[in-house]
Amino acid sequence: MAQCVQSVQEFIQDSFVPMVAVLCSEDAEKVTRKNNLNFAELLRPFCRLTSEGHIRDPNNQVQPVKNLRISVNNVCTRPAPATGSLSPAQRRLLGEVVSSIQPPEGVTANIITAGDHDLSFNATTPWFEAYRESFLQSMPASDHEFLNHYLACLLVVSSSEAVPVEQFLKLSQEQHRIQHSGDYTNPRWFIPNTLKYYVLLHDTSQGDEQRADAVYEDMKQRYGSQGCYLLKINSRTSPTGADEQIPDPWSQYLHKNNLLSQVSAELVLSSAWCVPSDEMPDSMQSHPLQLDCPPSGGLDSLGVLPPGGPTAARAAALAAAGTHGDCLTLNDHDHIRQFLQEFTFRGLLPHIEKNIRQLNDQLVSRKGLSRSLFSATKKWFGGGKAPEKSIAELKSTSGLLYPPEAPELQIRKMADLCFLVQHYELAYSCYHTAKKDFLSDQALLYAAGALEMAAVSAFLQAGAPRPYPAHYMDTAIQTYRDGCKNMVLAERCALLSAEVLKSQGKYSDAATLLIKMTSEDSDLRSALLLEQAAHCFINMRNPMVRKFAFHMILAGHRFSKAGQKRHALRCYCQAMQVYRARGWSLAEDHINFTIGRQSFTLRQPDNAVEAFRHILTNDSQQTATQQGAFLREYLYVYKVLLGHYLPKLPLPCIHAAATRVYFGHERRLAEGEKQAATNVSLDQEYDQEQAVMWCQLEEQAVASAHRGVVPAAFQPSQCCLNSQTDNLRTPLAVVEEPIIVEVTFQNPLKVSLLLSDLSLQWSFTPRDLSSPQQGDLPSDEASGEPITNDKVGSLVQLYITLTAQSSQPLVVRGQQDLEIRGPRLNSTKEDKTSVSHGQDQRLHPLITPPMPLMEVFFLQFPTALLCGEITKAYVEFCNVSGVALRGLRVASTHPHFFTFGGVGGTSSSSSSAASTPLSPTSAEVCSAYHTLATPPGDPHHHLHPGHPPPPVYLVSSPVEGLVRGKAVAVEIPLEGGVLRPGQSAQLPLWLRGPDQEGVHEINFLFYYESAEKGGRISHRVLRHNVFICASRSLSVCATACPSSVPSADHRGRDAEDGDHLNDGMLVFVDVENVNMSEAGVREFHIIQVSSCSRQWRLHKCINPYKDKDCKLTSRERAKLCFRAARCKPLKGNHRRITPFLIPLLRQIVSSTTPCADFFFRCCPSDPVKKEGRAGGLSVLKHLFAHVQAYVVEDNKQLILEGQLHVTLQTVGKEAFSLPQKEEAQEMVLLKFKPDLPPPVIQPSVEQLSTLIKTNLHYPETYSHPFVHERLCVVPVTLTMSNCALAEVEVLIDLRHKTISPDSTEVHGTFTWLGQTQYRRRLRPQEVAPLPLRACFLHAGVYNLSTPRVFAKFTTPTRKEEEEGGVAVETSQQAASPALIIITSQA
Repeated sequence: MAQCVQSVQEFIQDSFVPMVAVLCSEDAEKVTRKNNLNFAELLRPFCRLTSEGHIRDPNNQVQPVKNLRISVNNVCTRPAPATGSLSPAQRRLLGEVVSSIQPPEGVTANIITAGDHDLSFNATTPWFEAYRESFLQSMPASDHEFLNHYLACLLVVSSSEAVPVEQFLKLSQEQHRIQHSGDYTNPRWFIPNTLKYYVLLHDTSQGDEQRADAVYEDMKQRYGSQGCYLLKINSRTSPTGADEQIPDPWSQYLHKNNLLSQVSAELVLSSAWCVPSDEMPDSMQSHPLQLDCPPSGGLDSLGVLPPGGPTAARAAALAAAGTHGDCLTLNDHDHIRQFLQEFTFRGLLPHIEKNIRQLNDQLVSRKGLSRSLFSATKKWFGGGKAPEKSIAELKSTSGLLYPPEAPELQIRKMADLCFLVQHYELAYSCYHTAKKDFLSDQALLYAAGALEMAAVSAFLQAGAPRPYPAHYMDTAIQTYRDGCKNMVLAERCALLSAEVLKSQGKYSDAATLLIKMTSEDSDLRSALLLEQAAHCFINMRNPMVRKFAFHMILAGHRFSKAGQKRHALRCYCQAMQVYRARGWSLAEDHINFTIGRQSFTLRQPDNAVEAFRHILTNDSQQTATQQGAFLREYLYVYKVLLGHYLPKLPLPCIHAAATRVYFGHERRLAEGEKQAATNVSLDQEYDQEQAVMWCQLEEQAVASAHRGVVPAAFQPSQCCLNSQTDNLRTPLAVVEEPIIVEVTFQNPLKVSLLLSDLSLQWSFTPRDLSSPQQGDLPSDEASGEPITNDKVGSLVQLYITLTAQSSQPLVVRGQQDLEIRGPRLNSTKEDKTSVSHGQDQRLHPLITPPMPLMEVFFLQFPTALLCGEITKAYVEFCNVSGVALRGLRVASTHPHFFTFGGVGGTSSSSSSAASTPLSPTSAEVCSAYHTLATPPGDPHHHLHPGHPPPPVYLVSSPVEGLVRGKAVAVEIPLEGGVLRPGQSAQLPLWLRGPDQEGVHEINFLFYYESAEKGGRISHRVLRHNVFICASRSLSVCATACPSSVPSADHRGRDAEDGDHLNDGMLVFVDVENVNMSEAGVREFHIIQVSSCSRQWRLHKCINPYKDKDCKLTSRERAKLCFRAARCKPLKGNHRRITPFLIPLLRQIVSSTTPCADFFFRCCPSDPVKKEGRAGGLSVLKHLFAHVQAYVVEDNKQLILEGQLHVTLQTVGKEAFSLPQKEEAQEMVLLKFKPDLPPPVIQPSVEQLSTLIKTNLHYPETYSHPFVHERLCVVPVTLTMSNCALAEVEVLIDLRHKTISPDSTEVHGTFTWLGQTQYRRRLRPQEVAPLPLRACFLHAGVYNLSTPRVFAKFTTPTRKEEEEGGVAVETSQQAASPALIIITSQA
């Protein structure tokens, strides 16, 4: 049960207190009415005595009476309801008592951790305590007990009466008539001679004090000084001042009396807040999870209470009643308190003591027992009597009545008197005696009452001489409920017993008892008891969380049926803490639905919306029909309660983590033959490897723009942000450029949801980016308006507005916040032990000043090329912004694939572009190279003796794009280095097919900067990726061999030029057509071979084709041989390029674009480094062959051009243009091998563990004089037998086997002497003995079978050879126990 303000002892004592009646004259009533009170109400706050009283028991022993409280009530002669049930008025009173007390707001709830649950609930339940107190006070009097019968009567007369004594006489006669005439059944009186106490009430403000004193003296003469009292009140003559604060202790006591009068007013107020039923959809008229409400069942049938509802009406009614005690001073308060103390100590307690003695004497004389019940206790409980009958054995005699003078009732009356004055030991004895008498008479009601009070008396006894008899209470409850059909008494008994069990920590028994008391006759009682049972489950030593939640739901259901909407909502909310996110989806839906309805009724729209939101957003297991009903009710809540502002809708669900943000314009589609750069778009999926590749390319471009160094503040550009990108830094957006937000919606329901009028709203905060602090300027809300050029700052909040509509005509306009939670932190210990998330700045970009924006288009860009094919395309750069751009560069994953030309060649880019014709079209013999015409005559003049050698071109530093073998960004030539706003530039772009066949992904990253410095964004990039399908063309294989045959014709001339023909080489070039008629290729023509080296040049072609073309069709192979001569080494990075024509009349200038560019990009090694020598000769570095391919496409013949590269590394070693694995594999003849020998069967683990068998030889019994000699040494022989057919190495370990690293198993306190380990070699099937000695310290029985034996073959097995070639020792099977008996000699 929940914690209570009172202890269980205080609760029981206050439940059974002496009852005092009041009879007042009319004038006395007028005196008290000045304070808005009657006389009984006037005394009520002072009825608890602060002093300790005393009585003497029949044995003349003094018994203290502590903290006594009396109950003072006016005499009411109206017939009382039946004792078996409460009247409707009493039920209404109890309901109002419970509803008037709610959990205090702002008070910290109790938090308990049970397993993985952290529950927050109220540790106390004041509404239950108030119900319990009101229930016990409203119980009608019963004939079978006297605890709530009146013991005394106060006769109150005003001192202003003409003859006060006559008024006392009239009141006394009236009391006697009420008690003894038999006309009245109510009230009930404890004993016939009721104590009459005469009170003279004097109004100090109006009455004559001397006359009052005189009348009081006369009263003392008539009634004795202990039977009367003069009470002076109303000392205040003027109204209470503003500065004087007089306490009002009557409010809390009078509150319950006023509740009943407010019921009708509250009903009128609550009906005023009901929702009209004609606005309710028909679908809500019935529901599988509907609450207990009228048959209409919809939200319109639930009365919507005002905030505070009945409480506000009740407070207003109490305020109208005025305050109490206006004419009383603090001295008057003391007078009242002193009067009650005088009445109790001098009147009531002596009266009770006197009646206890009289009853004791009567019982002793009637039963013939000893004078005192104390001395007769043993005799009453002794043997010699027949066994009592149990309650189950008794027949139903609940209607049995005893006459008032019956001895059994006298015993019960004496027990009740003793109980009221806290003499629990004597009360228990009397209750126990009465119980036995009632059981023998088969009086169930009387017996149950005696059992109940006997159990309570036993518990309240000081020092607890006997345990609490819980079975007494169980029997009493069963009898009240089943035998007597009296649920009121059964409930009282259960309340008392549950408190006692709770105080003893028996929460399980208390919960079981409370649950048994639930029934259908009272929803309020069942709800309160179920709630207390739930508290019992949670307060156990091992809290039962699920039982707590389950019974809280049951309590909430019963509260709802009882009309206690606020308490029902509280119970469901507390139970929801257990069921939330535990996989109990149906139960969670039911709880949320109930919470939503109750919150709607109580005008708590936020709670109602939150509850319905959980139903709609969770993974619901409900049917589509049920989900549709949930959705309609949810929309109806919004329509009724939230019509004046945009609510936050839970549907559709937004996957915030999947939100993608794109900064910039969308990709513009190409026009005509133009192909736009792919860039970044929302259609592309994020790839981590691709992101790393683009970052590396951007680093290359940035390093190229900053003299080869990447700035420390460099951050890679991110145009599209998603959950996998780096979202910790604030993204940068450019003013007047769009920001595209891709939001992922999901409808978790099984019913359709119509959305319309979606719009993205934001809040914008301007900033002064020129200031170093970057402080925030006054906030500028811009909901949906574009951010113009004069607004620079940051977006701080985004949300989406939309209209949701169900299948029924219910439409709600609302919004959804777009908030992204960052990744969970897991770097520190605090992060790992808690759940904390980092930042995600995707939706909070910083708006920067204008930046240039470039678009790139490609013309005549191919999708398929032959390996080594060279073609020309065009690229167009467009500045579509209002800011000029500069520093245009491009970085690529394949720098050897393209070139802009003009860098590192003999001609500039401009001249190269001007002198280079367009790509050849069908059947045209035009070249993409820069060519020169040969002299007239024999085109092979340089190939014959007496003619000059071929020309030699010098090339300096390598082209851009490759520096020391590392790719760098290439600067794109622009006119003036700047591309102004709105301007376009078109440049030729040469492309060369990759050397390997297949599909190649080629990525370009264009880098550019703003011409205006000082911007927040340092640069911008544009991405483009293409796929090129490369088909096989030619395969070139070159070999360099030394040659010792000089040419006599050129000896003198060449010596003058610095050539050394004696130090020459022969270069063999094999060219094979590996194309399988792919891409329509008919044949290839080799038109020129060029070399590039610092020390060598091609000197002569030994076996030319004369006048014939070097033509290769499919799978044909040609062999060329050249003579190379050593030249004088060039200084610096200069190299010689020597071209050799085959049959054509025009020579290709190999040192110009694009020939030299592609050569240096494909062969990027350092020309200064000598990679090898053979016989004192350095190696000719590079060769590249120019070819033409004739292709038929669309019935037209095309001539394609290209070049292939070969790098010679070592003299005499073949070098290939393609990787060697690309060459066709020659057919390999099959070789038949003999069959493998059968596998050797390896011994198993079980066989290896039985190689050695051991046996111990020792005397079975050995005697030793331990008295004279402490140590006993016994000789033992260990016999080892080799069971294998091979030599075995044996290891004997005499150390005792350890059980754990910290403890050693002791084998009977004996040990082996000598070595701890022995090694022996045993030949096949050999038997060998090993002498040992065992040492004993005490006599006893010992097990000598402790030696451990390991064995291995001296030669490793095949498996061991495969694993490492070392034989592994195997533990042998342990021998059987070997027991020896050591005896001690005298």
